[in-house]
Amino acid sequence: MAPEPPLRIVVGEGIVRVLEEAGFEVVGVAGDAEDLVRKAGAHKPDVVVTDIQMPPTSSDDGLRAAKQIRSAQPGIGVLVLSQYLEDQYALELVREGAAGVGYLLKDRVGDLAVFTDAVRRVAAGGSALDPQVVQRMVDRPRVETPLDELTPREREVLALMAQGRSNRAIADELVVTVAAVERHVTSIFSKLGLQQSPEDHRRVLAVLTYLHE
Repeated sequence: MAPEPPLRIVVGEGIVRVLEEAGFEVVGVAGDAEDLVRKAGAHKPDVVVTDIQMPPTSSDDGLRAAKQIRSAQPGIGVLVLSQYLEDQYALELVREGAAGVGYLLKDRVGDLAVFTDAVRRVAAGGSALDPQVVQRMVDRPRVETPLDELTPREREVLALMAQGRSNRAIADELVVTVAAVERHVTSIFSKLGLQQSPEDHRRVLAVLTYLHE
C-alpha cells in the first residue's frame, strides 16, 4: 500500500522548519493576513496554521483571516496560535463550529508531539483546544445552565472532549474503559438535551455548549 501523501499546509512566517521537519508539506508561506487568505484560496491546503498576531496591524489579524478562510472554504482546517492565554479568542474562533478548528498557545509548538497531533486532528475535521484555555473557561463564574446537571466525572469527560480527544484517548487519560466513557458521553448528550443525530455532530454541539456557558 502506498504511503499517504503528507498534509499540505499554508502557514504564517516563523514555524516553517518545524512543520517540514515533522513531515508536512508547506505549500505557502504568508507574510500578512491578506496574503494568508490569498494563499489559502490558491493552494487549497489541508490546514492553515497562523499566529493570532499578524501584520499589518499585529493585533488579531491572523484570527480574522482564519475566520475568513473558514467561512469561504469550510473544508480547510485552521490552527491558530496565541502568545497569551485569551479564552475570548478561542470562543470567537469556535462560535460557528468546532470541527476542523484548533487553538493552541505558542509554547505548544515546542512540544512536537502535541503540536503535530493538533495539526493532524484539525486536518481530519476534529478540534484541538489548548488545555489551559479549556481550564480558563471552566473556571469562569457561571450562571445556572444544563451543565449543572452533569456529574464531576461527566464534566471531566466533556472537558477532554473540548480538547478534541477521542473516546479512546479520554479513557486512557481517565484510566477507565472505553465503554465507561461511551456511557458518560451518552449521559452528557441526554442531560444537554442533544437529540439523536450523527455522533460527531452531537459532540461538537456539546463542546460548544460547554465553551459558551
